Amino acid sequence: MAKEYYGIVDVGSNSVRLVIYLREKGGRLREVENVKAVARLSSYLTEDGTLSKDGIDKLLHTLSSFEEVLATYVLEQTVCVATAAIRQSVNQEEIAAQVSEKTCFDMRVLSEEEEAYYGYLAVVNSTSLTEGVTVDIGGGSTEITYFKNRKLVHSHSFPFGAVTLKQRFFKDDLPTEKELASLRQFLKENFRSLSWLNGRKVPLIGIGGGARNVVQVDQNLKEYPLAGLHQYKMFDSDLSFIKNYLFTLPIEKMQKVEGLSKDRADIILPAVEVFHTLYEEVQAEGFILSRKGLRDGVFFEQLTKGIGTSLFPSVLEESIQELINDFELDVRHIQHVQKLSKELFSEFHAKGIGSLTSEDWIELKRAGYVFNLGQYIDDEASAQHTFYLLANRTIDGLMHIDRLKLALIASFTNNTVFKQFIQPFKKWFLKEERKHIRLLGALLKFCYSLDSTRRGAVETLKVEAGQESMTITLQCNKDYMPEQYQGEKQKKHLEKALKRKINLVFVQL
Repeated sequence: MAKEYYGIVDVGSNSVRLVIYLREKGGRLREVENVKAVARLSSYLTEDGTLSKDGIDKLLHTLSSFEEVLATYVLEQTVCVATAAIRQSVNQEEIAAQVSEKTCFDMRVLSEEEEAYYGYLAVVNSTSLTEGVTVDIGGGSTEITYFKNRKLVHSHSFPFGAVTLKQRFFKDDLPTEKELASLRQFLKENFRSLSWLNGRKVPLIGIGGGARNVVQVDQNLKEYPLAGLHQYKMFDSDLSFIKNYLFTLPIEKMQKVEGLSKDRADIILPAVEVFHTLYEEVQAEGFILSRKGLRDGVFFEQLTKGIGTSLFPSVLEESIQELINDFELDVRHIQHVQKLSKELFSEFHAKGIGSLTSEDWIELKRAGYVFNLGQYIDDEASAQHTFYLLANRTIDGLMHIDRLKLALIASFTNNTVFKQFIQPFKKWFLKEERKHIRLLGALLKFCYSLDSTRRGAVETLKVEAGQESMTITLQCNKDYMPEQYQGEKQKKHLEKALKRKINLVFVQL
């Protein structure tokens, strides 16, 4: 299949960005090129709302440089969208005409409603959140939405962003306490004007460069052990700490803070104040970053045209399917092991073995799709590769702690290796939680051993439980010697996790 590339240029108030996507087998988009130019177009708006000649020249120069990057790809489609700085310009028609005349781009100026909608669409198509408030602070505007049951309920665009707030409230690069207090009061008054925001007690989802930088700073300060920003979660105390920490730094030191882009150092405090003030107004359950934003939302709409909805049915299922495709996993083998896993899980659950819950089955089934996928890279170190790939790869629809659980269960090989993998994250789980995750890993590994030759030899199973032991009877439709050998070899991990002896009885039908 020929590779399909798509390009989008996002003309923002602070930066202009070119992103090129590759369309995957499953239809999802993977970012392969990301070029950014800091233009600060909102600073070129004159008092009467005109974008000055210098501003237009800056934009045209930036777009011309992007044309050279685009020339290296054969693109199915290229989209150019502009947000607040151009939208707020009284001469936007003149700007668009010059862009069309002097570059290869036809620039589409997004309305406030469209900009807010695309941010919402990106969030619901890349996370499993069903309800929340999104906030996207650009250079010249701030878009806020509220969605419930994945449907957009309310949206609003405020005509202020990180650049314009800095210009309005800060005399110098860094604010005084009085200036910061004035900004905070201004934001409170604006957010309180939206009655649908107050006390929602739902997640607050941050979109865009400001939110991304805040998360990067937080991860660096905490020496966070996992890779990836998407669906990273922070709390009120984290936002407050970062705001106070950055406030104490001179601009020279702030520009050197790990995780903070040098070109955002002078506008990060207005962004953090927006997030923190909004967090308090919403009484949020947490601040979650979405790496997917406006640009992704535009293409989600493009790619779903003609199917009646722009919402993907299941974000997580599509992400799991991507993993299956990428690592060429055997679907028939997976399905048979999941059948055996479901039977064994149900037997244990019915007999009160292992204190299993319905949530445990969801996690076990999820891990069953990707168990031992690291074998694709190297059979000898497959557990290590499995754990690293799943723990550190962005999986749309999974928060970081759920991604870690998935990695621990799907990479289970023995108790020693499990302890090695979980060691950096021991504080994330209570002792009983760690034992429970190990049990699910041992159960899954045992069930995979029952289909070691991938022939579906073990057809079904039943469990008879005593006080200190149990018997698992496995009914087979063909010769079962390889499965018997592997089952006897792997049952010890399940025995240790359950503290019960297991007798295996293989019967040929």
